[in-house]
Amino acid sequence: MTDSSVPLTDRIGSSTWDKRLQRRYAAERRFRFYGALAIVAAIGVLGLLLVSIVAKGYTAFWQTEIALEINFDESVIDPDGTRDIETLSLANYAALVRGSIRERFPEVTERRERRRLSGLLSTGADITLRSVVLEDPGVIGTTRTVWVKASDDIDSLNKGKIDRDLPESDRRVTDREIAWIDALSADGAVRSTFNTTFFTAGDSREPEQAGIWGAAVGSFLTLIVTLLLSFPIGVLSAVYLEEFAPKNRWTDLIEVNINNLAAVPSIVFGLLGLAVFLNFFGLPRSAPLVGGMVLALMTLPTIIIASRAALKAVPPSIREAALGVGASKLQVMTHHVLPLAMPGILTGTIIGMAQALGETAPLLMIGMVAFIVDIPGSFTDSATVLPVQIFIWADSPERAFVERTSAAIMVLLGFLILMNALAVLLRKRFERRW
Repeated sequence: MTDSSVPLTDRIGSSTWDKRLQRRYAAERRFRFYGALAIVAAIGVLGLLLVSIVAKGYTAFWQTEIALEINFDESVIDPDGTRDIETLSLANYAALVRGSIRERFPEVTERRERRRLSGLLSTGADITLRSVVLEDPGVIGTTRTVWVKASDDIDSLNKGKIDRDLPESDRRVTDREIAWIDALSADGAVRSTFNTTFFTAGDSREPEQAGIWGAAVGSFLTLIVTLLLSFPIGVLSAVYLEEFAPKNRWTDLIEVNINNLAAVPSIVFGLLGLAVFLNFFGLPRSAPLVGGMVLALMTLPTIIIASRAALKAVPPSIREAALGVGASKLQVMTHHVLPLAMPGILTGTIIGMAQALGETAPLLMIGMVAFIVDIPGSFTDSATVLPVQIFIWADSPERAFVERTSAAIMVLLGFLILMNALAVLLRKRFERRW
């Protein structure tokens, strides 16, 4: 213990004082080091996660295609010569595909080997031919070179996902199939192109035909419903609680419950939506309308808390000045306080919407885990969302869905980063410091 009778000027510069000062500085340096170490560790783990996702998923943006010399035989496509759209749509294009690939390898005569030869191509190759004919019926009766998608196994082989050096029994592609694809490559009939299907198609059981557009549209429609419900209700609730509600036990109870709701697991809101919106009101299952209503319930506490914080940040002097010149309390709120608090409110809303975009559990409870091929056209159509699409693909046994799962995660992370960047931009652009 330091003797208080000794003057401070006599204690400063003593060995005891110097030792204490050195220990204090050492403790501060250690604290800074630990903080910097924690930040570096967090950035390292995040970077490792992102590198792992990108390394697995970037190849999904490229698709292997094979060139076929297709004889658009009129007797197969349009035997009556009417050029009727329905007739052209229902033609047996798969026979044209099989005939073309078999003409390329006439030595393959065994039935089983012919099936394997046709297995080099995607099962959707006939859809490509149908699109060509419907876009230009003039190709009927001619022979054209058409690039069609390779099967998922051949696509994985071309991308190096399947090791050629493994024994044949340990890989999904046989030696004969490798020989066939090598022969096509030597003739320039194999190429890798940007996978537009991944961004323009809906879900499919075949990896090479699967896309995220259906899930992206479902996410967009769901977020529209979420925003339309949660934003006005959340802001109005925050305004009332912060500016107009009397301070009593009931408002205190409401505030406590709002804070507690912000920490409730999201799957609880899914159970609530299942019990109320589906079972009681009978709304359509797996629809963006119901998904948006469930996510709106989950997002409301976040928006209310953020809006109240933004309203509190407005200086009381602005309210007092407006009241002093004769403005009513409602005019003070709508003309002065709310416009100044709007940047903070928008920031909290965007963060809440970003949280809703990444949610999966509550949507699983209302049936949005269904296999949906068609692109949703309205709020009541069956749909899925990006996180659920990722969940479905991650559970698929086909190897090619692994890269598409990672690619979909990259797209979802891109949307989340853009939404959070927009929140930061709005705060920097419009926020005022008092």
